[in-house]
Amino acid sequence: MSDKAILRIALEGLADRMQDMLLAAAKSPVAREGMDCAAALFLPDGRVLAQARSLPLLLGGMIPAVSGILARFPATAMAEGDGFLTNDPWSGGTHLPDIILIRPIVAEGRTVALAGTILHHQDVGGLAPGSIPPDARDIFQEGLRLPPLHWRRASVEDAGIASILLANTRTPAMLRADLDAQWAAVTQAAAEVSALATRIGADAFAQRAAWLLDDARDALADALRAMPEAEATAEFALEGDGITPDPVPIRATLKRLPGPRLSVDFAGSAPQTAGPVNAAPSGLLAACFALLRRIAPDAAANHGLLDLLDLSLPEGSVVNPRFPAAVNARTATVKLATNALLAAHAQLAPGRARASNAGVAVVLSAAGTDGEGRRWMFTEILAGGEGGGPERPGLHALSADVSNARNLPAEVLEEIAPIRVEAFARHRGSGGAGASTGGDGVHRAYRLLSGSAEVSYRGERHLAGAPGAQGGGAGGVARLRIIGADGTERPFPSKARFAWMAGELLIIETAGGGGWGPPSQGDFGT
Repeated sequence: MSDKAILRIALEGLADRMQDMLLAAAKSPVAREGMDCAAALFLPDGRVLAQARSLPLLLGGMIPAVSGILARFPATAMAEGDGFLTNDPWSGGTHLPDIILIRPIVAEGRTVALAGTILHHQDVGGLAPGSIPPDARDIFQEGLRLPPLHWRRASVEDAGIASILLANTRTPAMLRADLDAQWAAVTQAAAEVSALATRIGADAFAQRAAWLLDDARDALADALRAMPEAEATAEFALEGDGITPDPVPIRATLKRLPGPRLSVDFAGSAPQTAGPVNAAPSGLLAACFALLRRIAPDAAANHGLLDLLDLSLPEGSVVNPRFPAAVNARTATVKLATNALLAAHAQLAPGRARASNAGVAVVLSAAGTDGEGRRWMFTEILAGGEGGGPERPGLHALSADVSNARNLPAEVLEEIAPIRVEAFARHRGSGGAGASTGGDGVHRAYRLLSGSAEVSYRGERHLAGAPGAQGGGAGGVARLRIIGADGTERPFPSKARFAWMAGELLIIETAGGGGWGPPSQGDFGT
């Protein structure tokens, strides 16, 4: 085995161990159980070197944030034990609950790499518990915004920064524990990579790292050469922005250029919205990274893939909003943007592409008090169905493309909050018809047993299902409703904030994936 192959395996394994440490040490259920966190290694100039296997939405989105930190704190000035953090969407961040933390890795007296983690914190203040209000109108209603900060020196935390962080969250113990988990992960990575770079030499480490990036770029170039020099466009629309129900179109145009290179242009997407579905550029980079990995699945997931990407995001649009836009609900925008990219790619490579997946990761955040006045809070991410494809049906209840978060176990939810999970099943029949059927979404039902709660819900696909491909049918739509103790039903739109009272049953049914191929050709879905 070559030195390059050994280094790739070592670094990717180390990134996965960082991720495992995050999951083991985090306190908030959305991180520990839902896996809404990620880890990666970077070169001193901010290029990503190796990524953990989860979570694509956060992994790709971490890259601009690391660049934002380096713009203020260059790697050449960093010292052993330094720690830096940010969550600012206009410094490369995603949305405010996602705090990015990096630590320099020092060998032979200089910074040879950076260890980075990103974690969705349970609450960072703002208009609603969970810091994801679907009706926010600007970033100030969404919580505490952190520009790049020098948070630790010689491993000692800045007490002033710590006090500000803990004073601006409804869950200070969770935020404290989750930051500690992030620091433990980057500290372990720093020790392991430093030992590796010292053993082979800092210069040799840098050279072999550059080779890994070159290999990924070359693998993508080979895959692009198999695509025609042509362009394709696909468009989807969000069902409102949380303030108005007006559709919010997201249009993506792919063009395979000579070289080869790949151009991705989001011209024609909607102007930035009053509501919080705007997505910072980091989210669209994550979508593009997912597409590049689809095109070259055997290539290493490093910055070499981005060397062949030309990305255009119109300023002042829903995919590149101006300050102080609200951005907390950007997940649906990035998911639909990814769907648009994959649909456009399907036009350039029709034999390989699947039908559209559900195109949404439903985010549910609830907080309240039980019958004895104790406060509780949780955030859960629910999957939809995968699209059918030429080789098999779509999978049920799968967080596809940029999201692979896990649902929270019923036992965990029932320990956290005064609720009973009365159903967790397939949303049967929600997958689109086809020779390969689309996967079904999720049916989830929760009964509040005592007290009251405030719920923030961010969903999508309530009005139109995921389209099929090659003659397949569209997937079924999502639904959200509350059934009262007297049997009355209250339906809600795809973005909602509402009260939940004891005795009421909250039911979420997520969308299914599109079907592939005409059903008459032999439906082999299940």
